[in-house]
Amino acid sequence: MMGYSFLHPSLLWLLVIPLLLIALYLYRELRDRKPHLRVSTALPLRSRFSLLRILRHVPFALRILALGCIILALARPRTASTSEWTSTEGIDIMMALDVSGSMDTRDFDGGMSRIDAMKVTAAQFVEGRPADRLGLVLFGAESYTLCPLTGDRNVLVDLLGGIQIGFVDEDGTAIGEGLATAVSRIRESEAKSKVVILLTDGVNNTGGVSPANAAELAANAGVKVYTIGMAGDFRPWGGQVDYEDTFDEKTLQEIAEMTGGRYYKATNNTKFAEIYAEINELDKTELQVSSRTRYDELFPTLGLLALGCLLLEALLRLLMRRLP
Repeated sequence: MMGYSFLHPSLLWLLVIPLLLIALYLYRELRDRKPHLRVSTALPLRSRFSLLRILRHVPFALRILALGCIILALARPRTASTSEWTSTEGIDIMMALDVSGSMDTRDFDGGMSRIDAMKVTAAQFVEGRPADRLGLVLFGAESYTLCPLTGDRNVLVDLLGGIQIGFVDEDGTAIGEGLATAVSRIRESEAKSKVVILLTDGVNNTGGVSPANAAELAANAGVKVYTIGMAGDFRPWGGQVDYEDTFDEKTLQEIAEMTGGRYYKATNNTKFAEIYAEINELDKTELQVSSRTRYDELFPTLGLLALGCLLLEALLRLLMRRLP
């Protein structure tokens, strides 16, 4: 937010001086008007006299302008720029997301694929955490870090939007390895709270780390794990929903219990959004907003303007003396 102010506003009363000088100048001009001589025609002299008549007043105008600039500079005009920032002990959150082949199943609202539903709701969650750092880990048959912890939510949202099946080997689901990778990325954090959100639609069937060992690693590092199992209830032909969950619900529950987190089941987009909203409230950082004001001084500009006016005045007076 920008604003203008004066460090010494009382000096602005000195602007009365240039006004008085202008009044005095006008008074003298009117008083000292010279008598006129009538001639048959003044055409040969009219252009010359009109130019001289204008130039005669310019030096005085420049001096008054210079005086006004000097007075304003003495009053110290400045622009105030107020900036606000947040000061808080944030939460670090790693999101471990399943991108195995089964995530292409279209059983969410309107036939949306599981991976698309995950991307939409995860992006909304990221945008709702202005004070925290977040990161992304993807896993299928193996795992890798797509984005380390960062406070740049725009980058995270862009990365989430670009996630596709095949980013990692899609022929398998390494839940334990995905969780272990996320924990390794966050365990050294100095944040007051460390969280992993683990999302999958499958069972652990590959990888060198078991879910139990990864959960123990998280518990020892003080990392809380929220687990989400995905299995949509959308059926294109309607009728009774009769399906078997494709994920290992028991394992996800155990991971959450071991780390002090919570287990959720997502069956449609609305439920998905509710899950993230609940996690958002469970681990939320309260913002502390601080502000400061920075001033940019304008008096150097006014000083240079006054100097320029005085130099131009001197140049004009010199030229006018040499005119015939």
